[in-house]
Amino acid sequence: MRSNNTETNNEENAIKEWLAIRKEAGLKIDPETAEVTWVYAQTLDPYNIYGQLPEEYQLVGREHFARSPGSDIWVHFRDLPDATIKALRKRIRQS
Repeated sequence: MRSNNTETNNEENAIKEWLAIRKEAGLKIDPETAEVTWVYAQTLDPYNIYGQLPEEYQLVGREHFARSPGSDIWVHFRDLPDATIKALRKRIRQS
């Protein structure tokens, strides 16, 4: 039983680290040069890292992501600083 707790803790730590990398990358995104895309994804799990959500939590929506040019790290808008989100949304509206 202890190994299950260890495995769960390892998974949780890996997810926290993975998300922290995205938040850190999000701080470096320049809204003037960022690449932006959107996909239909689970609103509560846009990165699809938690697996199958219970049916009552499944909600698919248009989720936006941004990255710095040349980066392979896409960051969900929710993980970006507010000022970056605002600038990117303005840019999207104007295009």
